Amino acid sequence: MLTGVAATTSPLLADVYELRTYTTNPDKLENLNARFRDHTVALFTKHGMESVGYWTPTAEPASANTLVYVLRHKSRDAAKASWKAFLGDPEWKKVAAESQRDGRILAKAPESVFMDLADYSPKAATKKTTDDGVYELRIYRCNPEKLAGLDARFRDHTLELFRRHGIQSVAYWHPTDAPAAKDTLIYLLKHDSPAAAKKSWDAFRADPEWTKVAEESQKDGKFLREAPEVTFLKATDYSALK
Repeated sequence: MLTGVAATTSPLLADVYELRTYTTNPDKLENLNARFRDHTVALFTKHGMESVGYWTPTAEPASANTLVYVLRHKSRDAAKASWKAFLGDPEWKKVAAESQRDGRILAKAPESVFMDLADYSPKAATKKTTDDGVYELRIYRCNPEKLAGLDARFRDHTLELFRRHGIQSVAYWHPTDAPAAKDTLIYLLKHDSPAAAKKSWDAFRADPEWTKVAEESQKDGKFLREAPEVTFLKATDYSALK
């Protein structure tokens, strides 16, 4: 079981990642979790896909019907080959059919985003989250030509300020496909608890250094075209990252 990102087979030192979001029909999330726990994760491994982590949102209504996870692939071609082999596997077909005898699990097709690691994404191990620990998935969408400036701010200032205020950086990614590749940053944080998250963010936003950096970095225009998309997540019992 992985407890950090610097292990020899770390899922956070790969060429390509895939962020997938599943939305279930009512009362079907536990069926989906059971399928992943008992079958899907092992089948992913069988077909060359490494599971980085599996999470469910902490807030309603998504907490009752949503699974978010990240896979590692050696390349986009490898991802395509792995998914083809997985979907064609007789064992998967049997599991999929048997798990849905009482009704379809998914309410719609899965959402998938392929991603590359940002050059400033941490390489060192992160500490294991406490039992009350939460992850935070944040998606930033930039105004035209502003992604490089946002990346520079994270690289040169934000990560250190996060560390100072007890916010653990797990990984930072850019989508690989246009148009999001040109304007989107996706990243994952860890907190010891929801209360710790609030305390850390309050301290971060009140830090005079952050106020100065935020102002100076945007003298030529605001980086973000809309408010960040923020989702707090709880690791499932079968997640590699806890």
